[in-house]
Amino acid sequence: MNRAPLRFFFDYVSPYSYLAWTQLPGLAERHGRPLELVPVLFAGVLNALGTTGPAEVRQKRFYIYKHTRRLAHDLGVPFVMPAAHPFNPLLALRVTAAVEDGEARQRLVSALYAAVWAGGGGLLAPERVGAVVASVGLDARALLEASQTPAVKEQVRRNTQELLSLDGFGVPTVVVDGELFFGVDSLGHLERFLRGEDPLSREELERLRTLPVAASRLPLPLGEGGG
Repeated sequence: MNRAPLRFFFDYVSPYSYLAWTQLPGLAERHGRPLELVPVLFAGVLNALGTTGPAEVRQKRFYIYKHTRRLAHDLGVPFVMPAAHPFNPLLALRVTAAVEDGEARQRLVSALYAAVWAGGGGLLAPERVGAVVASVGLDARALLEASQTPAVKEQVRRNTQELLSLDGFGVPTVVVDGELFFGVDSLGHLERFLRGEDPLSREELERLRTLPVAASRLPLPLGEGGG
């Protein structure tokens, strides 16, 4: 059996990442795969690609809050919007990166996600991050101090750059066996891939990778784009 890990690239600011996380441990267990949790700064990905996050677009913001609440209902998992969104997740990401033990990191990720998206009081203040760290039996003071070291800060930057180098463009992203799956709605596709039932052949994948561009979008004034 292939034991290569499911590498989960995530940011606590993303409700879709939270929803994916509620499903991933069970999925990994069903397929006998370990999980590798890779905290990244979603804002850094967006900056590198010159784009905006969905919550930064007025027309999308309200919709994604409704959408993720409905998805949580379908999945049967708790979902409570934090007091403010978007928020700065950097401290929580760095604290996570400072935890080297895989099992302890998994406990911490679950607790931090619950703090943001399951009514756990949020992560806006460092004291809240420390309280969550302590709640899973880890040394809050030591990890908060470690989160401010150059090595840990650099680790989150490297993680973010790695996602970009893998042609990632957002969170949640799972990378396994050389294939990338983006979004909570891709988890079913990931399961089929792990069962060896991916409908895409190598030939089709290569054709899609090299598909030529026949037109590019130009910045036209509203109403002049045809239709």
